[in-house]
Amino acid sequence: MAYKRDPMHSERVCSLARHLMVLHQNALMTSSMQCFERTLDDSANRRITLPEAFLTADIILSTLQNISEGLIVYPKVIARRISQEFPFMAIENIIMAIVKAGGDRQEAHEKIRVLSHEAGYQVKQLGLENDLIERVRMDVYFDPIKGQLEDLLEEFCGEGRSKWMRF
Repeated sequence: MAYKRDPMHSERVCSLARHLMVLHQNALMTSSMQCFERTLDDSANRRITLPEAFLTADIILSTLQNISEGLIVYPKVIARRISQEFPFMAIENIIMAIVKAGGDRQEAHEKIRVLSHEAGYQVKQLGLENDLIERVRMDVYFDPIKGQLEDLLEEFCGEGRSKWMRF
């Protein structure tokens, strides 16, 4: 595919990894037929299978190193995708906080579910920003925890959230 940066190396790694994953079958088949007696086909298998496994693993690692050294990271794309999904991941903290503040878990879950589906529609159908946290802020049901909303979000994702989130 034209938009991929290095498809041949990645496909080679996948192919070799599949080969390496089934290579042990050769030894298992030989072992099952011999009842652990040492024969010529066993030693031939060992001379072929063991070096082949190590050489295959070596080329997989070398190719992965080549791929990762040429890796280009796009922080703005990552930040955008995180900002689209982060509110959905943080809703459990919001539900737990409202329950601690005296709310009913089932009711809180249903409120968040409805708001999440609305925000999901904005993101997935319309291509807009995720406004779930803003929807939570506007819903009177969540009034008891609105003062701690920033802390809940910070608690969920740790320090440095402000670097990539725009809440």
